[in-house]
Amino acid sequence: MRLWTIHPRYLDPSGLVAVWREGLLAQKVLAGETRGYRHHPQLDRFRAHPEPLAMVTSYLRELHTESVSRGYCFNSRKIMSAPVCKTVEETEGQLLFEWQHLLTKLSSRSPALEKALCPIEIPNPHPLFTIVPGPKQSWERG
Repeated sequence: MRLWTIHPRYLDPSGLVAVWREGLLAQKVLAGETRGYRHHPQLDRFRAHPEPLAMVTSYLRELHTESVSRGYCFNSRKIMSAPVCKTVEETEGQLLFEWQHLLTKLSSRSPALEKALCPIEIPNPHPLFTIVPGPKQSWERG
């Protein structure tokens, strides 16, 4: 499971579809509707928020917005009803770690996109996140 801090516009089609599916799974986990993935470290930052379900649904709404801009048909009815979450702080170290992770994935999966994104030193974050100084998060694997 990977719930990216980076803006979804940087994801290739496979990556965007994957994060949508993983986001929906995270939503089910945080709503207590599944027994699997309950202890996945990617969910730690959502659980640490005062309103985890509001945070994940806000995350999903932004993914849906990106999908619409690309002409995809992600089903917005799969997003549960929850209040809109204000922005959440995330560290620059986490953002940059994920950026390098994405570039590595794209080098084999979508080399043309990787080449186009390579000159970007600091990517934009997912609109849910405000970037603050700090290292990679302790829950991050790798």
